[in-house]
Amino acid sequence: MDTQDTSPAVLLFFDKQRFIFNAGEGLQRFCTEHKIKLSKIDHIFLSRVCSETAGGLPGLLLTLAGMGDEGMSVNMWGPSDLKYLLDAMKSFIPNAAMVHTRSFGPSPGSPSRVLQSFDNPFVLIDDEVVKISALLLRPNHEEVSSSPESVTNATKPGDLSVIYICELPEIKGKFDPRKAAALGLRPGPKFRELQLGNSVKSDSQDIMVHPSDVLGPSVPGPIVLLVDCPTSWHFRDLLTLQCLAPYYVDTANEVLEGSKIVNCVIHLTPLSVTQTDDYRTWMSKFGEAQHIMAGHEMKNTQVPILKASARLAARLNYLSPQFFPSPGFWTLQNSGLPSEPQAPHKDLFLKDKQISAENLLKFHMRPYANLGLDKSSIPSLSSHSEIIEELLSEIPEARDASEKVTRLWSDSASMTEEPWLLEGAVPSCLEDITREDMEIVLLGTGSSQPSKYRNVSSIFINLFSKGSLLLDCGEGTLGQLKRRFGVQGADEAIRGLKCIWISHIHADHHTGLARILALRRDLLKGSPHEPAIVVGPRQLKRFLDAYQRLEDLDMQFLDCYHTTEAALEAFDSNEGNPTNPASKDVDSALFARGSRMQSYWKKPPSPSQSGAAAQILKSLKKALEEAGLEALVSFPVVHCPQAYGVLLQASSRINSVGKTIPGWKVVYSGDTRPCPELVKASHGATVLINEATFEDGMMEEAVARNHSTTMEAVGVGDSAGAYRIILTHFSQRYPKIPVFNDETHMHKTCIAFDMMSVNLADVHALPRVLPYLKLLFKDEMIVDESEDVSLATAVA
Repeated sequence: MDTQDTSPAVLLFFDKQRFIFNAGEGLQRFCTEHKIKLSKIDHIFLSRVCSETAGGLPGLLLTLAGMGDEGMSVNMWGPSDLKYLLDAMKSFIPNAAMVHTRSFGPSPGSPSRVLQSFDNPFVLIDDEVVKISALLLRPNHEEVSSSPESVTNATKPGDLSVIYICELPEIKGKFDPRKAAALGLRPGPKFRELQLGNSVKSDSQDIMVHPSDVLGPSVPGPIVLLVDCPTSWHFRDLLTLQCLAPYYVDTANEVLEGSKIVNCVIHLTPLSVTQTDDYRTWMSKFGEAQHIMAGHEMKNTQVPILKASARLAARLNYLSPQFFPSPGFWTLQNSGLPSEPQAPHKDLFLKDKQISAENLLKFHMRPYANLGLDKSSIPSLSSHSEIIEELLSEIPEARDASEKVTRLWSDSASMTEEPWLLEGAVPSCLEDITREDMEIVLLGTGSSQPSKYRNVSSIFINLFSKGSLLLDCGEGTLGQLKRRFGVQGADEAIRGLKCIWISHIHADHHTGLARILALRRDLLKGSPHEPAIVVGPRQLKRFLDAYQRLEDLDMQFLDCYHTTEAALEAFDSNEGNPTNPASKDVDSALFARGSRMQSYWKKPPSPSQSGAAAQILKSLKKALEEAGLEALVSFPVVHCPQAYGVLLQASSRINSVGKTIPGWKVVYSGDTRPCPELVKASHGATVLINEATFEDGMMEEAVARNHSTTMEAVGVGDSAGAYRIILTHFSQRYPKIPVFNDETHMHKTCIAFDMMSVNLADVHALPRVLPYLKLLFKDEMIVDESEDVSLATAVA
C-alpha cells in the first residue's frame, strides 16, 4: 500500500508457486525496492477490472516478456470484463508477454449479467497446494425500477467485484506405529498406504485397518478470504450470498457441523464501507478470524514506502529547497490525521481481532505452528532529520554547499563571477516574472521501467490558479503527484488539469493515464466541468476506449496529428473545418524515403475523425486560453511510428507600465534522435526538456534504439538557442546520476531528478546548481544497480 495512488496488492506464496492479487500502479517499483522477485509469479488475480487494480499490469507484463530467452508465461484471472483490457494492451505489449486470460462470470455485454444469480463459487485453482475460488459481487440497486432495461443500465462493465477464497488442504494426523502394530500390521509398504489415506488388510488379523485407526486427529487447512466490496450497493449483494454460510460461525461462536474455520480475512474494502455498523456486524460472523483492514488506511500515507527515492528526495531538498521542495509525505506526518480508524466502543470484540494493514505485513499459513501475523518485515519510518544527519556525517561539505546554493538567490552580485552567465542575456519573457506564473515539476525522469530512484516519464506543468497540464503520464504518475504535493495537494492538481499530452505509445509514457482520468472524474463528480482533453498518438485511443467500456474516464481524445503546425494552420484557414495537411508539410529529412515511419506519417486520419477533431480542437483552444497559453503544437520526431514532441507557448502579457512582454516557451522532446523538427521547434525556447537516455560512449545503442546521448541532447538545445536545457529520460543503468564525458555547453544545462520543481522565476539559476548536485553523488557517478533494475525490458 502507498499514498492512495494504487490498490492494495496481496502476495500468496509457496515454495514453488506465487499468486498475486491486484496489480495496481507502483507494484513493480515496490517489488524492485524490496527485492520481491516478480519472475516467479504464476497467476495474477484482479478483484475488479479497473485502473485502480490493473494500472500496473502493462508494465508488469512488459517486464515478464523481457525475462529469459522466450519471456515468461502468466495466467490472468478476473471477472469477464478482463478481456477488454488485455485486448487493448496488445497494441503496445509484444507477443513475448504470454498472457493467458482466464475470466469467469457472465459474458460481457449480456443483459442477463445483472439479473442472474452468481451465488455459486467459481473454482479457479485446485491442486495439492491450494484451492482458490471466486465469488462475484455486483451492485444491488434495490430502488431501481424492476424493468430489466433500467437494471442493466444501472450496472456497467467494470462494476463486478470479487471475493477470493484461498483454502489449504488439511494436515493429516500423525501416524502412530504402535497402534498399527497392535492391529497386526508389520512395518513396510502398508504403513505408507495408510499415511496416504488408503485402508489395508491386517497382516496377522482378519480385519481391515483404516487410516482413522492409526492416524491422530487431522488439523483443518488454514482459510484466507480476500474481500473487495467497493460500495454499499455491493455490500447489499454480499449479505445475500448463501455460499458464504459454511464460513460463518453462530452468534455463540460455536462451530457448526460442516462449517469451515476462516483464519484471516483481508479487507480490500474502502473505509467508507468497512466503518458502517452493518459491515462490522458481518465481520463478526467469522468468529475468531484475524481481520486485516487494507482499504486505504491513512496510516500508510505517512510511510514513504519507496525509501531509496524518499531518502534521495530529502537529501536534494536539503541541498536546494528551491528546486526540491519538501516532499508531501513528510508534511503529512505533522498533519494531525488519525493513524488508525476509531472503532465504535461497541466493537470491543472486533477491536481485538482487527489490524490496519501495513506494507509487508505477513500472515503465515504454514507451518501450522507459526499460524498468524508477522510484523517483522514492516519498514520503519525514517524521519527527515535522520536522513540529513546521515548525509552530513557522510558528506560534511554538503552543509557548506547548501549555504552556497541559498546564496545564489540572495547574492545577485555573484553573477559577475561567472561571465558566461551573461553571454546570453536573460530572455525578455522572464522580465517581471512572478512565482505564480509557471512551474515545471519533473515527476518521472527514468526510461523503460520504474527503478528505486527514478520513475518513468511524466512532466507536470503547473500554471497555479490557471490550471495545469501533463506531458506524458507513465505508470505511477499519480503516486508521484501525491509524494510531491501531498494527498490533498495532488487532488487539487488533478482537478485543475486542462490537458494531458502523450508523446508516443510506449508503455513507460502513458500507462498512468487511466488512473489520473478516473480520479479526476471522481473529484469533479457533481460539479460543472469540461471533460479532460487527451492529446496522443492515434493507437492510444484503442487502449483508452477499452478502459471507457469498464469505467467512464470523462475525456475527449485528440490525435496528435491534429495539433501539428500544418493541421492547426489548415484548421484556422478553413474556419474550423480541418483538412488533412499535405504530407509534403512533414519534413522529408526526418524519415528515409518509403520507410515505415514515413508511411505512417502520410496516412491521414479518416474524414469522420477529422470532423470530430474540429470540435475537440475548439475545446482545446478554449482550455489553453483559460490557462494563459497561446498554443500547444505537436511535431514529429524520430523514435517509433507516430512519435511526437510538443511546444507550449504562453500568451504575451502587459506589465505595470503598459509594456508588452512576450510569453515563455517550453519544448519537450518526447523520445527521439536529434532531428530538424526538434531543433526548429526549440528555436528561442525558454526551457527545452530533452531526453538524454544514453551516455556519449553509447552512440551505437542510441542510434539503434532511436534515443539521444547526453551531448546530442545538449547540442540540440545549443544549436536552437534555447535559454535553458533540462536533461531527462535517463537509462536506468544510471540509477542516480548520468555519466558526463564532456561538459561543453553545460553552462545552460541541468540534470532532472524525480520531484524536481523548476519555477520560471528560478530558471536562470538552474546550471549553477548542477555542480552542487553532483557533490551528493561524488562516490557513485557510475553505479550499475543491475541487481535491482532488470535491463531486459529494452523490448519497450
